[in-house]
Amino acid sequence: MRAGKKALRTLPGALLLGSTGARLWADYLEAKPGFSGRFDFIHKVNIPLLFAVANNLTDSCEPCRTEWLPSHLHMEYTNHLISFSERKFISWNDCAVSCQTWTNRSGEDLVLKLETYGDAFAKRQGSYLHGLFHIEHYSFDIACAIAVSDPDLYGEVRLKPGESKQLVIAAALGIAGKDDFALLQRRAAAFAESGLTADQVMERQRGEYAEWFEKAPRFESSDPLLDKTWKYRWFLLRHNLADPQYGNLPYPLFYEGRSHKKSKRPFDKGGWEFSKLINLSVPLHIMDARWYHDPVYCEGALRNMKERPGEDGMFCCLTVDTVMHSFANFGCWAAYQLYLVHRNTALAAEMLPAMKANVAAWSRAYGNERDLLLIEPKHTRTGKEYQPSYWYFHGYPKNPKDKTTYTHLKRVDRAVYHYLNTLGIAKLCEAVGDPEMEAFTRQAESIKRDILGKMWDEETAFFYDLHFETDEKAFVKNIVGIYPGWAQMIDERFDGMIEHLFNEQEFHTKCPFPSVSADCPAYSSEGGWMGHFVKGRNGCVWDGPTWPYTNSIALDALARESKRRGHRFDNRFAYYLREYSFLHFMQRDLSQPGLVEHYNSATGEPLSDEQEYNHSYYIDLVVSHVAGLSVEQNRLVLDPLDIGLDYFCLDRIRACGKELRITYRSPRAAEARPDLEPGYRLYVNGRLAYAADRLRRTELRWAELER
Repeated sequence: MRAGKKALRTLPGALLLGSTGARLWADYLEAKPGFSGRFDFIHKVNIPLLFAVANNLTDSCEPCRTEWLPSHLHMEYTNHLISFSERKFISWNDCAVSCQTWTNRSGEDLVLKLETYGDAFAKRQGSYLHGLFHIEHYSFDIACAIAVSDPDLYGEVRLKPGESKQLVIAAALGIAGKDDFALLQRRAAAFAESGLTADQVMERQRGEYAEWFEKAPRFESSDPLLDKTWKYRWFLLRHNLADPQYGNLPYPLFYEGRSHKKSKRPFDKGGWEFSKLINLSVPLHIMDARWYHDPVYCEGALRNMKERPGEDGMFCCLTVDTVMHSFANFGCWAAYQLYLVHRNTALAAEMLPAMKANVAAWSRAYGNERDLLLIEPKHTRTGKEYQPSYWYFHGYPKNPKDKTTYTHLKRVDRAVYHYLNTLGIAKLCEAVGDPEMEAFTRQAESIKRDILGKMWDEETAFFYDLHFETDEKAFVKNIVGIYPGWAQMIDERFDGMIEHLFNEQEFHTKCPFPSVSADCPAYSSEGGWMGHFVKGRNGCVWDGPTWPYTNSIALDALARESKRRGHRFDNRFAYYLREYSFLHFMQRDLSQPGLVEHYNSATGEPLSDEQEYNHSYYIDLVVSHVAGLSVEQNRLVLDPLDIGLDYFCLDRIRACGKELRITYRSPRAAEARPDLEPGYRLYVNGRLAYAADRLRRTELRWAELER
């Protein structure tokens, strides 16, 4: 997977870097030799310069040629005076490494000199520079050690006309007082003073970067769009993987994103940032990353939240220094899905008390005496701010920021999350022999009863938010109105719900699925509110734009409804899965990967500029619905949707301690894939366990597969 120039839409000269460290990453790079741009450590800190190499013959390396790869960035520049080539990356142990080749094409000496930020690197010890960045807004400062392959670079390196030289420069960053300079020196020296050539340093980086993906399943099919998106989604997880090992985040986790929203001023953390634990996105990460062979990253996020709950017992958003607010989410249900794949009963037993406390805190904070539907008083706390149903009872006023004009609601999404979390706790109780299993099962059934009994409107065949006091329906078709289908709590009495996705006046827009039906008076495909950009041009306003977040859930719901109703919507799922896949590529160009936060639902234009945005799931859709694999407590279910593929192979899946491989080959793919057996097949630990002449549903008990 590679791209040419990959840059921010809002800053065309800001180059992106795919490789990230456990704590260090680049928000963006300027087109200069070295690491100049905006760099972050654990959270957003906006360091403008780690190091650069200046020369005396040219002031600019633009226009340069760039090639973006997940593991590194390759930059080249040539004019009549110099030729310059650089490959740079950030290693997992937080080293910014630059491998440069300079050639003097002029008739005078080319003079090269290392530059660093201000007086931050005033101290030199032997062949190393030591630096310290003071970070005003956090409890840590950042220590840095720089090593170079040629110490003359600290003064000047001179190249005669026609002469070439390779340089390797590395800056190792750590937490001041925790990572001493001797440790940072060794890390930097392992690159710059290793004696390896620049090519060898790069080969080692590519190998080390690729190692992480060896524990990821593989998928390939007759559709290059699905294949490329699958690979990009695994990169997305790796790019957003973090391991701060500090403060409130002692365990590894996935970030919601590494790019900045709003401020990019030096040493300023202003504006929202995605580089922290955001409990809204944790379950989305788990749904995909549970298929990674090592559960440590999913488990790390859960443990971070367990050890740093809010005062009320809720799982909350976390920075290393701050326990923040809590978003509504389905984290406990996702933890159960993680358990089904990896069967870590010790973790389940460890997490259960905190999960019970989280659900109980929700009930205390948002509950009421009349039913088990939770009341949401803040329109931001389900992660879907400015959904029009909050303003339905006030006729969609021009100023939605006036709190007197919106109504607290019993939200469909929060209610469904509450049901799934309670059911997930019941299932985990059953798995570990917890005696409260029956009580949580009954509670889940009661929540389900209230959702189906109160939120469903038979005439319009949809689920609606309710007025918090009167239970009057807010007749706004928010995308969350299909969530009960995703939660598999409906039957034939609710047929007609999923068909709203196919209606051109509702959710079947040019770029599906809008966050609210297109026939809503407040619908705005580009995210303004009644003609005004109340959160700026790129702000999050859930009154019409399309979000990957809800696309993943909507597609999950559509697939489950298709299976429930005899696979009648398989072709619809195929279309919408491809449309969702195209969101992962700028201009629908498979050579330009990049997923952002939200899109214009009428045109598909990216509305935000936070690339590699990790707030949805996709891998699980392919595993569960394209390959058809569902892992349950006592059985394995195969139930694939026919999306028109000629062949596919899902390999290196690990579940319940077994290695699984699922393949399919239609008759017309015999020549294209002779290595695949015809029909639909499941292999367990290398042995054929099931075969059919076509895609079809079957159930296999785990006990049977032991034999």
